[in-house]
Amino acid sequence: MTTDAPVDKRKAIIDALMRLAATRAWSEIEITDIAQEAGVSLAEFRDLFPSKGAVLGGLSRRIDRKVLEETTDDLAGEPARERIFDVIMRRFDALEPYKAALRRIYRDLQYDPLPLAALHQVTVNSMRFMLAAAGVSTEGPLGTLKLQGAVLVYANTMRTWLEDDDPALAKTMARLDRELRRGERVLEGADDLRRLTAPFRALGRALMEGRRSVRRERRDTNEGDADNPAAAI
Repeated sequence: MTTDAPVDKRKAIIDALMRLAATRAWSEIEITDIAQEAGVSLAEFRDLFPSKGAVLGGLSRRIDRKVLEETTDDLAGEPARERIFDVIMRRFDALEPYKAALRRIYRDLQYDPLPLAALHQVTVNSMRFMLAAAGVSTEGPLGTLKLQGAVLVYANTMRTWLEDDDPALAKTMARLDRELRRGERVLEGADDLRRLTAPFRALGRALMEGRRSVRRERRDTNEGDADNPAAAI
């Protein structure tokens, strides 16, 4: 006697949304449609995802995992730009089965600020791990700039990828290379600026520390006077 393999309901819901989104406008897809397509109840859907937008986040995490599982140290000796290029292109390769759906989704949402803001945060989370996979730190003074730069590089390149039907993805690779080179120049300029302003930032910290010391001394003096009857004279 054989038993059916357990159904991965999270995967079923993500795949169902992608199938529906490939042929229907985003605004026309109801959560009941997704549940029916996935073969799950609304209660099961709710346990796994709070909205159809969250299902897109689930797809992003699935792609993150696929890219991270395939990450190796083969490019460890290469420049950071080459390592990031490799990781992002592997991400596009992993997204290829969902390209038709993503093309329609992005066209439908590009002028809707609330979903775009949510998608931006999803992309920030993904790029944090993509940079880590490429061996690029997002900590330190320039960490936030690197992360937001990666988001911008990815978003700009994705617009090209969505319209690039060439199996070799020549246009996508050319766009990604241009975006990464531009990002390199921005980071180099920011690093130069950080070094140039280091003495001024040190002076600013010293002044702030001096002000805090004065405030602490005044507070200590006032607290001592509170117990002294002569303080009221």
